[in-house]
Amino acid sequence: MTAVPTLNSRTTPATSLMHRRTLTRTGIVHLGLGNFHRAHQAVYTAAALNHSDGPWGTLGVASRSPAVADALRAQDHHYSVVEISPEGARVTVPAVHTGVLVTAHEPDAVVDAIAAPDTRIVSLTVTEHGYTFSPRTGRLDLDHEDIRSDLRGDTPPRTTIGLIVRGLQRRLRDHAAPVTVLSCDNLAGNGTQTALLVREFIESLPSAERDELAGWLGEAVTFPNTMVDRIVPATTDAYRLMVAEHLRVRDEVPVPAEPFSMWVLQDRFAAGRPVWEHGGALFTDDVEPYELLKLRLLNGTHSLIAYLGALDGRATIPDAIGRPFVAEAAHRVLHGDYLPSLTVPDGIDLDAYVAQLFDRWANSALGHRTQQVGSDGSVKLRQRVPDPAVRHLRGGRMPHHLALTVAAYLCCMAPPTGFDPGPHAAAMTDPARDRLRRTAERALSTSEFVTRVIDAGLLGDGLAEFPEFTERVAEFIGVLARHGTAAAAGAAAEAADSEPLLAA
Repeated sequence: MTAVPTLNSRTTPATSLMHRRTLTRTGIVHLGLGNFHRAHQAVYTAAALNHSDGPWGTLGVASRSPAVADALRAQDHHYSVVEISPEGARVTVPAVHTGVLVTAHEPDAVVDAIAAPDTRIVSLTVTEHGYTFSPRTGRLDLDHEDIRSDLRGDTPPRTTIGLIVRGLQRRLRDHAAPVTVLSCDNLAGNGTQTALLVREFIESLPSAERDELAGWLGEAVTFPNTMVDRIVPATTDAYRLMVAEHLRVRDEVPVPAEPFSMWVLQDRFAAGRPVWEHGGALFTDDVEPYELLKLRLLNGTHSLIAYLGALDGRATIPDAIGRPFVAEAAHRVLHGDYLPSLTVPDGIDLDAYVAQLFDRWANSALGHRTQQVGSDGSVKLRQRVPDPAVRHLRGGRMPHHLALTVAAYLCCMAPPTGFDPGPHAAAMTDPARDRLRRTAERALSTSEFVTRVIDAGLLGDGLAEFPEFTERVAEFIGVLARHGTAAAAGAAAEAADSEPLLAA
């Protein structure tokens, strides 16, 4: 029996290649070598290169684990993207990476790459948690030991922001060529936020390092805002098998993804960019309406589906949305609580967009896991829940399904005594989980627990002004623990029917 060859530059079927360029120059350094980057930005870059040549080879940088980097090195930096839908699978090979590094093992090489004169874009997908800022203030967490280490100049840099600043310092010293820092993470105003954190880091440096760097930053470095959207689950052996069946090669690090993809960017690039519009990217002066549309309608609703689904014993988002009470809760939080809090961008067919969201969540062939979507809720929910909730509360309306979202999240992270949230909730990771559990242990009642969480700003600011919201969250925790998810969703629906909607 003939062994299946490994995917590499010689064995990749020509029909699967997204472009045929020979990449000799690295113009993009991307921090974060996870599945999302490889199924999103890399795919847009491949489409751009298929249209026209350019110095847009991408150096992918993993943070700590060498697993993906080692596999890519063994495969000549080739990997496949498996687009999954109920209709079948489509497998392509972007082939845009010219190299890979691992920051934990090669920090100086990463700083050198950021500083290299050929580097025109430094892009990031390091998750919200990777920016080392205080979620409550939005400012750099100067009390964080890793930030303090980076400010002292300890080597190697421990944080993403410290790594970028050290690369920019070396860049200024060596040649001062302009560069763009491009955040592709789910942060509100991600470019603006990244610029703020970089400037705060620089302002905390000794004056001998600070002044010239700060001045050059304002002249030569841009930080565009972006909105990114694609559901990208974790890699499993099932996807490796799909690649072997479709391409007749073995790929150790294929990336599964839904067919849908969206990228909206400000066209503020200091040293040029690929023609990403040929991959479908949209350029606009105002990213915020698209960002809020995605953060609230997609991400916010997605969170409620994940928490209710996990508590109901559902391993995947399609399994969760297949439960009628979860689907109804998703419709209600989207239409009743989130939609009135935003302005739909021009050119977006809202009915079609919402219908597409529910089709994406129901994509049973993809099987996005509830534990993956529900992880890091303490960072995610503060960007999704407080602003719309406060808007409704100030208008005299209780946003019951936003309260249900918070209650379901807290039940997953710090379940009440005697309540088992199930294995999918237990598998969720969250930087605040231990703190939430300690808070729950010290509280004398559920109401006191929720009050402490909200007063401490663990889920964002503004909500502490409304004790009625806190009490509603506590009530839903009680219903979830005593009567289950269907009963809690039913109670939210019944209450919402008695509340008038705010005008959009």
